[in-house]
This record gives sequence, structure tokens and C-alpha cells, in this order.
Amino acid sequence: MIDMNPTYLSQSFGLQGRTALVTGSARGIGLAIATALGQAGARVLINDLHPQAADDAVHRLQALGIEARATCFDVADMAAVQAAAQTLDTTGWSVDILVSNAGNQNRKALVEMSRQEWQQIQDVHVGGAFNCSRVFLPGMCARGFGRLVMTSSVSGQSTMPLIGAYSTAKAALGAMARAIAVEYGARGITANAIAPGFVRTEFTAGLQQREGFEDFLRQEVPQARWATPEDIAPVVLFLVSPAASYVNGQTLAIDGGLLAQM
Repeated sequence: MIDMNPTYLSQSFGLQGRTALVTGSARGIGLAIATALGQAGARVLINDLHPQAADDAVHRLQALGIEARATCFDVADMAAVQAAAQTLDTTGWSVDILVSNAGNQNRKALVEMSRQEWQQIQDVHVGGAFNCSRVFLPGMCARGFGRLVMTSSVSGQSTMPLIGAYSTAKAALGAMARAIAVEYGARGITANAIAPGFVRTEFTAGLQQREGFEDFLRQEVPQARWATPEDIAPVVLFLVSPAASYVNGQTLAIDGGLLAQM
């Protein structure tokens, strides 16, 4: 049996010398992604609307030996993103890796949703990803390196009732990743999206409690189980690593085979 080659693994997947910003990363999928990137050697910026939650996440990462700090701002507020970026640049934490993971949800039929409710979903998912990309991309281009990953969803490709606004936003994130890939690929930038399936987190608590959903999951997902945040994080690590330097403009489903069966 041949032992693993740590040099090869470090060269292919190591993120030493990189700084990663993961939005919406105080818990759930975002925290798992931040942890994975930190374990691979990146410095990690935890983003959340709530300073205490962000600080708690930072302490969890630091306990693992990861260099981390909090940066609390609303991704939907362009001025707030710009102010945060200026602070990060002046304190030596310029962003090389951006994972746009912040999101919200509002389960309503389209005709029951107000224009404001619809816009709130778009502002966080799509507007937040645009704001962060718009602010951090110039620095990445100037340094000749940047990795962007958008957290889309399988619902952006095959949806279900009551999540029309969410599905629309998630589909747009895949399109945004492709647009960035086309416009900035020649400048050392890659942009991709991930499309998680059903992940057991606080965000999906409503689904977890819905009568009959466990049966639906076992029937429709070939692997017949919920995903965990730890199922998602290594895929993001791959996409931002040297191993994925020629992967650009893709949306990668992490869904236990759900889309393959639908």
C-alpha cells in the first residue's frame, strides 16, 4: 500500500498565504466551509449580522489553530461592504477567496408574496453576491488571483412549491458565477457555484419538522439521507484550491443524486 503524499496534497489543496471571506458563516454550511478553508491553511474572515455569533464562530476556529477574525456587515448594503473591504485592506486582510453564502428564506406562494418580501430575498442572495463581488474583484484582479464561489441550490435547477423567490435567486447565482468566469478568467480569477441539496441545518428546520418529509427524502434522494454541512465544505475547498485552477463557470450539485433522479 502506498502512503499518501503530504507534499502533493499540500500543493494541490493547500491554501497557505490566502485570505478567505465566507459570508453568512457563523453557523451551518458557512461555518463548515470556513472551518475547511482554515484547516487547509487559509486565514478566515467570519461574516454575520450579529457580532456575538461571529465572535463565537471565530473562537471555535481559533481553538482549532485557525487564524480567524470577524467582519460583521450586511451583504445587501453596498456601503457597508465597501467600508468593510477598506478596513480589511488597511489591516492586511485583503480578500483572495470569496464565498458568497449569506442567505434568507420566506416560504410563500408567489401571489401571496409582497413586492418587498420578494425583493428582500433577491437583495440578500443576488444583491449580496453582487455587492461583494463588485467590491473585492478589483483587488483580486490587481493581484492576479481570485477565487469566488456562490452558494446556489438544487432549487435553482428544479424547484418545489412556496420557494419561488428563493429558487429564482439561487438560479441567478449560477448565472452570476458564469458571467464572472467569462469576464475575468484571463485575469487569474475563477468563479463557480455549488448547488447543495437538502442539508440538515437551522435553515431547514421547517422542512425537518414537516410531516412526511423524511419519507420524501428517502424516496427521492438516492443516498436516502440528509446532507450535513461537512458534506458541502470539502467541495468548496476543492473549488478554491490549486487543484481546481482550470474549473471555471460551473455549478456543482452536492445533492446525493437528487437531480440525477428527478
